[in-house]
Amino acid sequence: MQMLFIAWLYGQQNQVRPMFPPNTTQEELIRASRAFDLAQQQPSVDWSKALSHLPVKDIMEAAGGPHGIFADRMPVDTGGAMIQREPNDPAWYKGGLWHDNMKINIPGFWFMSWYDVSIGPNLAAYNHLRKTASPVIANQQYAVIAPTLHCAYKRATENTIVGELSMGDARLNYDELTYAWFDHFLKGENNGILEKMPRVRYYTMGMNKWQSSDTWPPRGAQPMSFFLSSGGKANTMNGDGALIAAAPASDNPDRFEYDPMNPVPSLGGNVCCTGNAISAGAFDQRKNETRPDILVYTTEPLKEGVEVSGPIEVTLYVSSDAKDTDFTVKLIDVYPDGRAFNLDETIQRMRYRDGYDKPNVWMQSGKVYKVTLQPMTTSNYFAPGHRIRIEVSSSNFPRFDRNLNTGGHNYDESKGVVARNAVHHSRQYPSEIKLTVVKNTVSQR
Repeated sequence: MQMLFIAWLYGQQNQVRPMFPPNTTQEELIRASRAFDLAQQQPSVDWSKALSHLPVKDIMEAAGGPHGIFADRMPVDTGGAMIQREPNDPAWYKGGLWHDNMKINIPGFWFMSWYDVSIGPNLAAYNHLRKTASPVIANQQYAVIAPTLHCAYKRATENTIVGELSMGDARLNYDELTYAWFDHFLKGENNGILEKMPRVRYYTMGMNKWQSSDTWPPRGAQPMSFFLSSGGKANTMNGDGALIAAAPASDNPDRFEYDPMNPVPSLGGNVCCTGNAISAGAFDQRKNETRPDILVYTTEPLKEGVEVSGPIEVTLYVSSDAKDTDFTVKLIDVYPDGRAFNLDETIQRMRYRDGYDKPNVWMQSGKVYKVTLQPMTTSNYFAPGHRIRIEVSSSNFPRFDRNLNTGGHNYDESKGVVARNAVHHSRQYPSEIKLTVVKNTVSQR
């Protein structure tokens, strides 16, 4: 679970509302709005501490939040409390929540940002609609992807800082684009906006430049794979973990202990709405990379620049002595001076490794399992001399809730167990990261 929904629901699921008689006139309602503050004023919460409360189902109550869909008993026809639902619960399909069987047949103007929580799902939905809508409507889908935080397009300046990193001049006239779009589709004005707009306008970080394409990923993009390798000591940024062109011959698994009572703290990232618990954006990850429960795999310095624009898929071969645990991955751009800035991150709870629509499956101690994590996505230019890095661990908290490693419900538990986890890499277990590379930009830099 992305824990932002707890902090977000704290202010959204309030069921206490001002009540007025059904015959109240508009004039009286306006007068009341001037006499009373009708907006809820909930007490502020220190979410950096509140989200650590166990069990997870009691976080809202412990923070003094309102009763509602998150954890309280709900009518059967609503599917029950949100925190209790499995991913394949039919209740998720009620109320218009997105799913792949939905038919959407209207023009769309999609605004996204690289450091937003929903960038991956949004791009997947955009592509899904372009494939499933009628040909005319499918051709009326346009996207803008900015290098900013959640809903922060207009905060772009001549020197757009996102977290600790400058993205350059990321300004764009969003108002002009939006009003022209509505003028065309709602007023019927023949203003030529569609002729001027690319299907996808995306900002490539690293080269700090707006680019355009008629598809996502950009047409002609090709996969590029790196394989995980080490001598069995990839722990910390000072370890021997590497990303190489071919899987190593023999397996020297990297092992670490994941203690849910001491999880890896979230440091920046693609997140929103968590109050003071997480500062979103790009941050130097070296502060975390001294932890022994983080495995670090890095390429040699690049001789030529590489534009990665599109999905990033990671397949791991893993084992554990726990019945259930998590594996996390973070994609990082390492600068020549050693600074290591995060681009995107993902996580997989092992009980769902066969699919979120499938029954839970448990791990057997010592058995090696193949798991492909939900894809990451970005547009970033790794300049010559930079290095591509991934971190692998088992927690990213409080971005995601902690797996207590027991195989229980997790949401109603207060005590966890330490999981002894391992990542395997060899020809037999080819743990791999597959990047989407736009090759024609390499020669342009």
